Amino acid sequence: MKKILVLLFSVMILTACGNGTKGLTSSEVVTAFKDAGLKAEESREMTKDDYGMAPMKAEEGTIVKIGDDMNARIMSFENESDLNETKEFYDKLGEESAMLFSWTLAKDNILIQMNGDLPEDKYNEYKEVLEGL
Repeated sequence: MKKILVLLFSVMILTACGNGTKGLTSSEVVTAFKDAGLKAEESREMTKDDYGMAPMKAEEGTIVKIGDDMNARIMSFENESDLNETKEFYDKLGEESAMLFSWTLAKDNILIQMNGDLPEDKYNEYKEVLEGL
């Protein structure tokens, strides 16, 4: 019985402490894209102007060039509801107008919004890398 209590207590402490990480950062995602041979160039921190009409709820954000005249926003969030609200914003824009369509990817605390002119097969390559993180 004593061993079970010690084990249970240990599990509770480890669960409460977590693994000490806050999730992925946008720079880790950029590095993973580059390591996979995908284009993620001219990386820079997002400013308030880069959010435009989108909710500005990301903890941090990075813009990278993924093709000729095509960018991607890579954002990390402190909570799932802020991530979901931002993803929904971009997804609804694309539903309202094909001209405003963009690709979105979400995993854990990361949301990526990519230019909708990016070919689907290229989008799937970025998606595969993110899913592997």
